[in-house]
Amino acid sequence: MAEAAEERFDTTMVDDIDLPYPQYRCPTCATDLPLNEARMTVTCAEHQAADSRDFTVRSARAGDRHDIEEICDRALGETEIDVFDRTFDVLRGENLIAEADGALIGLLSTAVQGGELVIVLLSVYPEHQGQGVGAALLRAAVDLARDRGLPAVRVAVSNDDIPLLYFYQRHGFALYDIALGLLADRAGAAVAGFSGIPSRDEVRLRRSVCAA
Repeated sequence: MAEAAEERFDTTMVDDIDLPYPQYRCPTCATDLPLNEARMTVTCAEHQAADSRDFTVRSARAGDRHDIEEICDRALGETEIDVFDRTFDVLRGENLIAEADGALIGLLSTAVQGGELVIVLLSVYPEHQGQGVGAALLRAAVDLARDRGLPAVRVAVSNDDIPLLYFYQRHGFALYDIALGLLADRAGAAVAGFSGIPSRDEVRLRRSVCAA
């Protein structure tokens, strides 16, 4: 089986792709970090930073278009995102935003596919991470699915993105499928992702939504 897997996937990895902007911020020195330079540490619950940012979450309006384009551009360089074997345009989705002092600090974009709510993109600016923004946006998305009468919320994460895999599973999502080699095939080779881990596979998770 191991030999077959090696034959199926090209082990070549591209490690010199520049991301549009840093994805994370170091909590110790406040340095903004590109994905492949970020690292994880393990800590106890008592030493985790407490949520300290005042912000609100609401549905996006037409006037938020520029800010949505900007966060998409800084996160991925575009508003079109390929997940679940389809290309979604964030600008055409139903979007939730987090804002503080009148400025957008986080975005969660959704669409409906196969009778379930799909999280197309969740992005929080690095300087606002670790303050409960992503969790609040995710709760709002679950509420949105419940209000729409949809039975589940789905999300796709690259295999290397350990922080997001941790985040979603901590919030009730469970892995149900892996599209092996999909990301490597799409890019032509595995790309160095979080902490230099080769990004090859699309990991799919789902959370059931209880009826209101």
